[in-house]
Amino acid sequence: MPKKKTALTIEERLQQALVPAEEQPYEVPENWVWVRLGSLADVKGGKRLPKGTTFSENITKHPYIRVTDFNAIGVSLEGLKYIDEDVYEKISRYTISSDDIYVSIAGSIGKVGIIPSCIDGANLTENAAKITNIKGINQKYLCLFLKSEFAQYQMQSATIATTQAKLALFRIESLTFPLPPLSEQQRIVERIEELFAKLDEAKERLQEVANSFAVRKAAILHKAFTGELTKQWHRENGVSDESWEEKKLGEVCSVNPRKIDAKNLDDNLEVSFIPMAAVSDVLGEIVNPEVKNLEDVRTGFTNFAEGDVIFAKITPCMENGKSAVVGPLLNDIGYGSTEFYVLRCKEELYNKYLYHMVRNTTFRAEAKAVMTGAVGQQRVPKTFLQEYQLLLPTIPEQHEIVRLIDDLLARERSAQQATEQALASIDLMKKSILARAFRGELGTNKASEASALELLKQVLAEN
Repeated sequence: MPKKKTALTIEERLQQALVPAEEQPYEVPENWVWVRLGSLADVKGGKRLPKGTTFSENITKHPYIRVTDFNAIGVSLEGLKYIDEDVYEKISRYTISSDDIYVSIAGSIGKVGIIPSCIDGANLTENAAKITNIKGINQKYLCLFLKSEFAQYQMQSATIATTQAKLALFRIESLTFPLPPLSEQQRIVERIEELFAKLDEAKERLQEVANSFAVRKAAILHKAFTGELTKQWHRENGVSDESWEEKKLGEVCSVNPRKIDAKNLDDNLEVSFIPMAAVSDVLGEIVNPEVKNLEDVRTGFTNFAEGDVIFAKITPCMENGKSAVVGPLLNDIGYGSTEFYVLRCKEELYNKYLYHMVRNTTFRAEAKAVMTGAVGQQRVPKTFLQEYQLLLPTIPEQHEIVRLIDDLLARERSAQQATEQALASIDLMKKSILARAFRGELGTNKASEASALELLKQVLAEN
């Protein structure tokens, strides 16, 4: 007969639970101890749905939580899937409660959170695990620790890369974990939540500012093309507010002008080539021009010259704002995607003024309204550009409008970058707070409290 296993003594279990001094990653207060997570909790996996299972249309049935349902806050209830009673009966042992903590173990490894009470008892995907039967650890404290950079590093380092990267359950149980006294755990949670609440409030205000940039940019351009931006310039230069003339765009601009005569040029002549991807819809600039031999592009592509404005005519590039002023070209010759309209200004129209006009969301909305063609391949008709009605100021005023637009938008971009940096710094501050919290550096620890070692012994004795 096989030999019966001998139960471990408390001392032996304590030795297994504690992390040896040489393996402890950093120092913690004297009344804390480093432990293996598995000594204070169990880790259990979820369950794959039986083959052929379809989700239920009845949302009063049993929720089935997938990794895609996990977000930064917890579990997204929007889009949550449900299973019928017969499917639930087959996998009912693989549920998760609001007392547990979930961890994604495949796909986006390391997502951590607590199940909301409204879906307590939901089934859990096989790509996630639950930390359950938690003893001696404040649930929120453990959850916050698992979100810390140190815990995330441990999980990522323990991931096994096969056909799909996966984090084994025993690796979660082996995580090294700083255990303070229970009362200190609660104080740490309260302090983190207090600091995070202040940061979230600041982040919300900053996000409101960030979201307003698009509105302010639209307002600047509206003022520019209605003459409001240059009212003072009118007074200073003795120009009438009624000086703008009604024109069709086709009267002051050639749409797709005739290609250059390249038949006598060397086939191996290097020229600039601008595919659609080379135009940034964010910056409104040509960012990655290519170099081609003339023989490769002289037919089948759009030709343009320095100073032309290129305007994407196909969806979604047009709506996204892929337009640019063409800069210097290799050997003064440029070719590019056939999905660009080339707009070449006549003497009455300043190319940078035209550029700002076609980049304006108002102009793009009007262009979108007249697009033709099959879904996914819709294009702006050439006639829209040729017949487009605009009120056109004089060339000197166009130059002044462009100067004002460029100055105001540069200030907006500077403010936007500062806001984005501030938003990023909030996330860094949260990481710093978590790092300090689990080192006992938030000013909450009381050295006079009994050591967490006593708490650990008590839990092990009860188990």
